[in-house]
Amino acid sequence: MSTVTGVHRGGATDTREARPRRRLVARPAAWLVWGVVVFFFLNLLGVVGSVLVSSFGQRWFDTWLPDGFTSKWYGEAWNEFALFDVIVVTLQVSLLVVALSLLVGVPAAYVLARRNFPGKRLAYLVFLLPILMPPITYGIPLATVLYKFGLAGHLSGVVLANLVPSVPFVILTMTPFIEQIDPRIESAARMCGAGLRSVFLRVLAPLLLPGMLASAILVLVRTVGMFELTFLTAGPDSQTLVVALYYSMSAAGIRAQQSVDAMAIIYTTMMLVLLVISLRYVNPTQLVARVKEDPDA
Repeated sequence: MSTVTGVHRGGATDTREARPRRRLVARPAAWLVWGVVVFFFLNLLGVVGSVLVSSFGQRWFDTWLPDGFTSKWYGEAWNEFALFDVIVVTLQVSLLVVALSLLVGVPAAYVLARRNFPGKRLAYLVFLLPILMPPITYGIPLATVLYKFGLAGHLSGVVLANLVPSVPFVILTMTPFIEQIDPRIESAARMCGAGLRSVFLRVLAPLLLPGMLASAILVLVRTVGMFELTFLTAGPDSQTLVVALYYSMSAAGIRAQQSVDAMAIIYTTMMLVLLVISLRYVNPTQLVARVKEDPDA
C-alpha cells in the first residue's frame, strides 16, 4: 500500500512539476500573439488619431502636431457637404431597409424553420449567396437592371439594392430564434380557436421580439456601412453618408483636407454609436449559442 501510495504521490508530484513547464513553453507563443494584437491596435489607433487631430488642426505640415487647433472644419464640412440632408437620407434608407427586411424575412424564416419541402437546402443556399458573395459581384448586374427600369438614381433603387443582402441576413438570424420555440405552443393556440394572424401577432411575435430586435439592429448597422450597392444605385439626392464621404475624398484636391477628415470623424462617430447600441442589445455569441442549444440544428 505504501508503495502504491508513493507511486501515486510521485505521479502527482510529477504532474504538478510538469504543468509549470508547459506554461513556460507556451509563454513565447502567447507573448507573440499579444504582441501582434497590440501592434495592430496601435497602428489602428494611430491612423484614427491622426485623422482626428487633422480634423481639428489649422495647418499641419512636416511637424508632429498642427500649428493650432480649431473646430471650424466641422462647420464647413456640415455646410459644404450638406451633411444634414445626407444623414436624413441615410436614416430613411436604413429604416426602410430594416422595415422591409423584417416584413419579408421573418415570414420566410418561419416557413424555412417549420416546413419541410423539396429543395429546402437549396433554398438555404440561395439565401446565403448574397451574404457570402462580395456585393460588387452581383451589384453591377443588379444596378443595370434597376437603371433599365428607372429605379436606380432614386431612393427606391437604393432601398431595393440593399434589400438583396439584408433579407437573407434576417432569415439567417431569425431561423434559430424560431426553431427554439416549441411548436406545441402554436398548436395549443390553434386548439383554443386562434387563427394564423392571431397566433403570429399574439403568440409568436412576443417570443420573437428579441430576435427581431437583434436582426433590425444588425441590418441597420450593415445598411449604413454598405458602400458598393449604394454607390452603384444612388443618385445626387439619394447618397448615404458613406457614399458622400467617398465623393468628398475623391475631390479632396479642391477641398481642404481638414474638412474631409472632419466628415470622416462624423461618419466614424455615427458608426460607433450604432455599434455601441447594437452591442447593448445583441450578444455577439447569442446566435451561435442558440444554434448549439437547438437539438435539431
